[in-house]
Amino acid sequence: MTISGSLNMADDIVIPLDVPEESRSKYKENFLKISKGSGRLMLFAGDQKVEHLNDDFFGQGIDAQDNDPEHLFRIAAKANVGVFATQLGLIARYGIDYSNVPYLVKLNSKTNLVKTSQAEPVSPQWIDIAQVAKFKEQSGLSILGVGYTIYLGSEREGEMLTEAAQMVFQAHQTGLVTVLWIYPRGKAVKEEKDPHLIAGAAGVAAALGSDFVKVNYPQKAGQDSAQIFREAVQAAGRTKVVCAGGESTDAQVFLQRLHDQIHISGASGNATGRNIHQRPLAEAVRLCNAIYAITVENASVDEAYKIYLGN
Repeated sequence: MTISGSLNMADDIVIPLDVPEESRSKYKENFLKISKGSGRLMLFAGDQKVEHLNDDFFGQGIDAQDNDPEHLFRIAAKANVGVFATQLGLIARYGIDYSNVPYLVKLNSKTNLVKTSQAEPVSPQWIDIAQVAKFKEQSGLSILGVGYTIYLGSEREGEMLTEAAQMVFQAHQTGLVTVLWIYPRGKAVKEEKDPHLIAGAAGVAAALGSDFVKVNYPQKAGQDSAQIFREAVQAAGRTKVVCAGGESTDAQVFLQRLHDQIHISGASGNATGRNIHQRPLAEAVRLCNAIYAITVENASVDEAYKIYLGN
């Protein structure tokens, strides 16, 4: 089928000054690869094996294939994605069979067992950029970037901000692209999806110098989320905002929401996990391709939905 028209921004990349001269060409190459030359990010998120334990992979409404970690890699290998984000351990175990996949290494994760009412959320760092660089060289895999989660409002906020700042700087030194997951969460946070608070989180990512920031889609009674999300996109400045996919929902509803986020809010893509991988392989691949079409190829919702249906 014919898509409305892809984007191309090869000559428009602003390379941050913490990327040294010897890494500038590598950074530009990685940025073009991760955004498929569009400046927008289609991130397939596969880090929930730690974040949500097995809640997202087994149970009612979840395809049986999803309980096998390899299901994530099969999707990433067969579908159009900008990058597949997951932990280094999974990449090390499965990357040998899926060397064609573009990877982003998620540097930190926490389980969902400890609730905010018990303890402030913290997401301790597992590995550093030197380990990622060494693994990239040894494995020969296409590792384009790294990611890190910050919980703003947590009592451990200071530690996470320090680690994230160091991660961004060190990653840029080696030419890697950075994505920060930033969620306001903790006893000090009353409304995690408050649009003003989410805009603040996007601004923190800008202050830390990240290339992309993943935030939740805002919600406020009586207001259109696509309209109020503009505050976050503007607050992020030159840091590009992508929206979390959220819980599984109807494909057409999801695609319309993504289109609105890009064309009304001004977002630069999406980061989607459950909405994709909880489906059977063939359907998951089609949905990936539909999301990619909207994000990278500037397709309409109708065009993307036809891709999802296999038309």
